[in-house]
Amino acid sequence: MLNLFQHLKFTELEIPKQVRDDSTIHMLKPIDDFLNKYTMYKVVLYGLLVLVAISFLLSFAGILFYNPVQLSTSLLIIFLSCFLSNFVFSKLLHAPTNVESYLITALILFFIFLPVGNMLDVTTLIAAGVIAMGTKYIFAIKNKHIFNPAAASALILGLLGSGNALWWVGSDILLPFVVIIGLLIVRKIRRFRLFFAFLIAALATTTLFGLINENPIQQIITEAFTSGPLIFFATVMLTEPLTTPPTKKLQMLYGGLVGILFGSQFAFGPVYSTPELALIIGNIYSYIVSPKTKMFLSFKEHNKIAENTYEYVFRSNQTLHYKPGQYLEWTLPHKRADMRGNRRYFTIASSPTEKHLRLGVKIGENGSSFKKKLTNYQSGDVIVGSQLTGDFTMPDDASEKLVFIAGGIGVTPFRSMIKYLLDKGEKRSIILFYANKTADEIAYKDIFDRAQQELGLKSIYVLSDKEHIPSGWLGKVGRIDETMITQEVPDFKERTYYLSGPNAMVDSYKHLLLKMGVSKTNIVTDYFPGF
Repeated sequence: MLNLFQHLKFTELEIPKQVRDDSTIHMLKPIDDFLNKYTMYKVVLYGLLVLVAISFLLSFAGILFYNPVQLSTSLLIIFLSCFLSNFVFSKLLHAPTNVESYLITALILFFIFLPVGNMLDVTTLIAAGVIAMGTKYIFAIKNKHIFNPAAASALILGLLGSGNALWWVGSDILLPFVVIIGLLIVRKIRRFRLFFAFLIAALATTTLFGLINENPIQQIITEAFTSGPLIFFATVMLTEPLTTPPTKKLQMLYGGLVGILFGSQFAFGPVYSTPELALIIGNIYSYIVSPKTKMFLSFKEHNKIAENTYEYVFRSNQTLHYKPGQYLEWTLPHKRADMRGNRRYFTIASSPTEKHLRLGVKIGENGSSFKKKLTNYQSGDVIVGSQLTGDFTMPDDASEKLVFIAGGIGVTPFRSMIKYLLDKGEKRSIILFYANKTADEIAYKDIFDRAQQELGLKSIYVLSDKEHIPSGWLGKVGRIDETMITQEVPDFKERTYYLSGPNAMVDSYKHLLLKMGVSKTNIVTDYFPGF
């Protein structure tokens, strides 16, 4: 869906003017444009590196309570420990590795463990890196790791009495910078529901225990933000996709659970309440309610389905149980990966009724290294699929009337849904608006035309390039606007809308529908954290 649109350019004709002028869109657009240049992992990595740089500047200025030598030594020890142990574990277990993964973990450890002051601190930092990397490979079931590596390392070292996590990043000096960087990360991955569920639960629980201890409420709230890792924990660690539940409802429950544990004060023998314990317990809950599949998919073939657009077909080593419209994180290890890395989130274009998994990908002239590698795949080459997730699925009630709005290759979730309905022989009231620049860019038209004949699906193809309309064109020309929607969907206020496309397109049509009087609860959108 979203990450496939980087080469699909939407003109002013395609987004209604009254929507483009919306002040909210204009305010957030520069931020989103900046964030969308990088994957989620890169945003987290660069954000942490900026925070490291700020820490050093504050240290040189004498504002931070650790000197530059301590910080430099700690950073070097943790980096080498994570790098070397990650390399060894990956070689011993023949497992694929990701550069961003161990770097992010190393930087988190840097911020939560006490900087070097003596040899004991050196030993602790080395052990922290080794244990963190080890948990990724050892504490894994069916190749899926369970725990946040940094949190697991901190908890294990604490239980062994070898050094407790200090979480020095949670100081009032760093708080403004942590807030800015953390909120940019949450904005990038669209996990605000998770963030606020945690924040509310954590503050409520903290306040309750503070009042029990007869502390003033103002002091309780102030200290929650300025004397602990509340924001860093919530934005950088809690939101990690690998250990987060797959749907928004489960994510909110996850955030609430971890928030309650985070704000609680308890002790059972050597075990007492800490941020890392709260997250580890939350990780266990997440593992229980999440899909537990990490698949090694074998490339079968690729087919051209539209101009510069291809469908890639993969054989699976196991059965994947998913709903039409959900997506996976696809890892494609390759040398000289560009700034976007070797991981992507793609919608599963196939239906659960089909034998093989399919991806629909638009390949532009200046495509990423990931896509270039994919175009050169040969039969038998392997790609890794994991982190099945997504709420962009059809309602259980088959009588609910739907409208699908998509552009370009963003139509892949609708291909999955409609192929599923065809194979099941299930009729639903669906109107599909499908926007492209030219007719050559329309993908999966055979599926949609067949559904129109067999299921009564109404397909409306819209072309924006008025100068290249094919002779005898029966579709629409221009843009999907209020006039077109009201003409083609007389009962538009009664339907549920599914919007699939780049962030700007999704936000634009969401605002348009709201202005038309469509209820917010009747608009379904999704966002890929790895875009």
